[in-house]
Amino acid sequence: MVPDFIKRLEDKVKELEHELQHDLPKEIQAARELGDLSENAEYAAAKERQDLVSAQIARHKQRLADLRMIDFTKIRRDAIGLGSVVQVYDTGADKKVEYELVASEDADAANGKISTTSPIGRALMSKADGDLAEVQTPGGVKELEIIEFTTVHDRFTDE
Repeated sequence: MVPDFIKRLEDKVKELEHELQHDLPKEIQAARELGDLSENAEYAAAKERQDLVSAQIARHKQRLADLRMIDFTKIRRDAIGLGSVVQVYDTGADKKVEYELVASEDADAANGKISTTSPIGRALMSKADGDLAEVQTPGGVKELEIIEFTTVHDRFTDE
């Protein structure tokens, strides 16, 4: 089972590796041909980008290694967990909201993707239909009633 957030992270690593191995060497070579490297802004920028891309690759590969350690078959099927999509009723705002619990690098609160380590994510973990989750927010305690959820098992198949 390869959830989409792992696939996206793998794709990002491939994209960055291509840049590091193909695009940046060309940019560095072109900048070298411009002359004196000590006063060559293009060369300095390309080298700085090379260092940044290398660091990003290392960080993403470590995160992938961490995620690959997760045995997705052991994530509960009867409760909310990583990869779940959850419909809740926000009692204070009197509205339904949908959240997808994702790994931290995929979090995008504006689009309903929240990290399992965020306050709302932590409050929803291990809950089931009908449960109430209380979340401490800067505006006070928010009460969320779980209406319905699907787990990572319902959403992804073995590849």
